[in-house]
Amino acid sequence: MVTFAKPMSSSIEQIKKPILKELENFETQFRQSMKTKVPLLDTIMTYIVKRKGKQIRPIFVLYSAALFGEINDKTLRGASLVELLHTATLVHDDVVDESYKRRGFFSINALWKNKIAVLVGDFLLSKGLLLSVQNKDFDLLEILSVAVQEMSEGELLQLERAKFMNATEEVYFEIIRKKTASLIASCCQIGAASTQPDVEIQEKMRKFGELIGLAFQIRDDLFDFGENKSGKPAGLDIKEKKLTLPIIYAMSQAPSNETKNIRQVIKGKLPDNQKMKQVVEFIKKYDGIKYATSKMNEFRDQAFQILDSLETNISQKNQLNLLVNFVIDRNV
Repeated sequence: MVTFAKPMSSSIEQIKKPILKELENFETQFRQSMKTKVPLLDTIMTYIVKRKGKQIRPIFVLYSAALFGEINDKTLRGASLVELLHTATLVHDDVVDESYKRRGFFSINALWKNKIAVLVGDFLLSKGLLLSVQNKDFDLLEILSVAVQEMSEGELLQLERAKFMNATEEVYFEIIRKKTASLIASCCQIGAASTQPDVEIQEKMRKFGELIGLAFQIRDDLFDFGENKSGKPAGLDIKEKKLTLPIIYAMSQAPSNETKNIRQVIKGKLPDNQKMKQVVEFIKKYDGIKYATSKMNEFRDQAFQILDSLETNISQKNQLNLLVNFVIDRNV
């Protein structure tokens, strides 16, 4: 068994380079799957396509497939299914969060109001379902349906815990496993399923993706406490009363009177900059950022161990390693 050292950091452009042709084919498939004869919908779909993100999830699908064989039409449909669902959830999330910006641009609900945004999300989800059903990709649809269920449960669990401010570390990991990690897990499982019939290997890839998803969310949480280019404003989680890992760990280490005080600060009506300053000081005092960073790296290392154990295409495995490190080390 070959053991891989941590690769040097790469840009997303370098990571995409070996699969540029396949990504172009995916984008064609994705645009085709969003076609509609309704003028308003067509305008909104064009707006969405022109403001696409880094395509991290489709890239996970493609490289997971390439580990075991040639990227094929089923792989491309799987990547489109994932991206349709992911886009639908982002549109709905912006409505739920009352957010009017997405990746530096106006969100769908900001431009066309909530009612239309909800219907657009539903349309995208239905397009994903039809793409799978019409091509009889029932195995891919089942994988993603599980992710949809878990994402909904995770969001609701987070809302409940934010309301009562009583999330433990165990509950936190359950939330992010469902809310974020389940989708990246499905990307890796879907990619593998498109080229590898062995369900045991597919399950290993699902677990690999889940671990990366956990690390990915912790990285996102850490953006709340420093400068970054992700487009996520610092202090947003604190403003929304989300108990992320750095806060939860610091609370577990602090005396009860300090923990009680910081809960009151988060729930209170101090100006955002003052609230942020007090919370960051508290977290640093009790090593919350250091602990969260160590857990993030621990999940990455566990994912690498799974990848290392698979007898697959070495070149594609190295590319997947680069993608993982980009996701974990990113500041965007």
